[in-house]
Amino acid sequence: MEENNGLIFNGGYPIHNFEDLESLYDSYISNQNDRDSIKKAYKYILRKHDGQMRKSGEPYYHHLLEVAYILASLQCGPVTIIAGLLHDVVEDTNTPLEEIENGWGKEVAKIVDSLTKIQRLKLSKISKEEFEAEDQRKIFLGMARDVRVIIVKLADRLHNMRTLDSLSKDRQIALSRETLDVFVPIAHRLGINFIKSELEDLSLKYLEPEKYKEVKKLLSVRSKTSKKSLDALTKRIADILFEHNIPFDIKSRVKSIYSIYEKMYHKGKKFDEIYDVLALRIITKTELQCYEILGLIHQTYRPIPGRFKDYIAMPKPNMYQSLHTSIVSGDGNIYEVQIRTEDMDEVAESGVAAHWAYKEGSYNSQKEQREIENQLHWFRDFVSISGQEDGDAQEFMDSLTNDIFGANVYVFTPKGKVVELPRDATPLDFAYRIHTKVGENAVGALINNLMVPLNTKLKTGDVVEIRTSKNPPGPNEKWLDFVVTNNAKSNIRKYLIKKNAAFMKQENIQKGKQACIDAFRERGVTSETEVINYCSDKKVLDHFKYQDSDSLYLGIANKEISPGLITEFLGLKKAQNFPNIRLKTTAIGDCPVYCKGVGKIAISLASCCTPIPGDSIIGYITRGKGITVHRTNCPNIAKEKVRLVEVYWRDDLGNDTYQVDIVIESSDRESLLTDIMGVFSTQKVNVTSLHAKFNPNTMLTTITASIHVKNLEKLNSVFSAILNVKGVINVSRTIH
Repeated sequence: MEENNGLIFNGGYPIHNFEDLESLYDSYISNQNDRDSIKKAYKYILRKHDGQMRKSGEPYYHHLLEVAYILASLQCGPVTIIAGLLHDVVEDTNTPLEEIENGWGKEVAKIVDSLTKIQRLKLSKISKEEFEAEDQRKIFLGMARDVRVIIVKLADRLHNMRTLDSLSKDRQIALSRETLDVFVPIAHRLGINFIKSELEDLSLKYLEPEKYKEVKKLLSVRSKTSKKSLDALTKRIADILFEHNIPFDIKSRVKSIYSIYEKMYHKGKKFDEIYDVLALRIITKTELQCYEILGLIHQTYRPIPGRFKDYIAMPKPNMYQSLHTSIVSGDGNIYEVQIRTEDMDEVAESGVAAHWAYKEGSYNSQKEQREIENQLHWFRDFVSISGQEDGDAQEFMDSLTNDIFGANVYVFTPKGKVVELPRDATPLDFAYRIHTKVGENAVGALINNLMVPLNTKLKTGDVVEIRTSKNPPGPNEKWLDFVVTNNAKSNIRKYLIKKNAAFMKQENIQKGKQACIDAFRERGVTSETEVINYCSDKKVLDHFKYQDSDSLYLGIANKEISPGLITEFLGLKKAQNFPNIRLKTTAIGDCPVYCKGVGKIAISLASCCTPIPGDSIIGYITRGKGITVHRTNCPNIAKEKVRLVEVYWRDDLGNDTYQVDIVIESSDRESLLTDIMGVFSTQKVNVTSLHAKFNPNTMLTTITASIHVKNLEKLNSVFSAILNVKGVINVSRTIH
């Protein structure tokens, strides 16, 4: 530690005392009760954290004081400053939250509680990746509920990064990586530039120390060699603005170490090719004066083509506004010039914290939170996605990183609202960002009033309108090939899974219903309407504990109940004229199916519907050829009234396999057949035939195959694997 002009410094940063903090917040908080509450919180932490020391050897309360000082420098309100002072007291001193609420109210307690939960992340490390994803998700969940939690957490992390030298190297690296992954994106999106830049530089210092030193040295040399040139440019521009009576303030700006590192090591630029290392920032009074200054500078100096950006007319998502231009000075050096108003400059440095700086008598936390969500369009999505506490943590982080933090395309709704999307986003991504139902019902899109396909790539400035239908075809697998947002992909997959589940449910309902029709036919009830009436009877449903007939049919299909129990409950006896045929024919042999009470009879599996063990089956008494076994839903026996008989799968089936004919519908692509054959190989099923046909009208490929499997369970496993192949829309069994 060193002392300079009365201030004690630690690692280059001043250590403030309570008088420094008090002087800072007194400049904008005049209410004496609020001032007293802050002082009360300070005295409270002195007592609660008494004897606790940081790794650096300083009293722990110093950290809390510095966090509060950073918050006051952002002109945060008394509730936020108090929460900053108290944010560790519950976690580190076992103080009950009720004590905080009794002393400072529910708002402070709520913020402290969220911060405490973030601190208490104790997770079982299944793997490093899963731990980090779940860890980060819980941090975001805690921060999304109240923007003040984010700001306190950013201040907390900033001071921790300033004092990282006292920790072990492994801890320094871990915290620096987490800072870049979690806290820098949030600071950037909230527009709190001074915190973002400092966190980036400090993280780089520990993650890439040699490169950090190299860039820092290059910056120092450039600043020294360019000082004379920059001073001359500043004086010339000042003279021009004086001549035209335009109010101004000029500051010089040095690009951050991390920003230069990114351009050099991630974008492959040489240091001399980075034009905006040094910049002038001109601050004036009005928006109109910004454009006047721009015109005067372009009259005097040659602008670099393609380097002009108007962030006043088109603000960044974090509300940043400024005019940027790069010019060639009189001595041939290139400099960036930024032009903005005083309000714009405050927002540029402090972002959301400046825009909603505490104003006595008019502050309402719920109103401010709503305004933030309305003004910061991404924050509304952030709150929405962070509210989904279930689901896969890695998928959540991918959505956050790609859909929100990675958004760099800004398009408009027809009403002028901005929607931010990642690069290569399509109208479908836009539709799902508006609402899941808009995406599911989308049938077309207009971009700038022109009809376009749903897979068209959007550009910044596009006005996008989605055409929907009350009876849309709905999402299909092909949509997954071109949407880029995780939000759209996730919702499309959920829809397809639900659609497939609904299809399977209907198929099972029909299977159970057919089993009832067959069982009742044996008892002389041949009318399907009568069977339905019996199965819908309240006394039947109540007795077997099913809500409706569909649930009953599902129960039958799932082997929870047999149709015979229903006919028995109703007192229906087997009809006298139902055939109970005993044929003197060949022995059963190796057939996996048997029929009770018919003696030795030829039984064979029908080739039309290729039943396999596990299927619900029925026997059909042929003329002179014994019994042919069909699946109960086979259309070839649907109208048969008399010649049907109950058959059963044998228990001792062994390891024999049975032919199944299947059909696969898929979007067309390269290597499709290779991937399908890969599934068959992985599943260890034998394929006896395989044919593929492309339909240019539907743009789909139909694959038919004959495979051999042991039973229905194995077939379902094969189907599940096929459905996971990219592009596959549906797979089903065929009936000839």
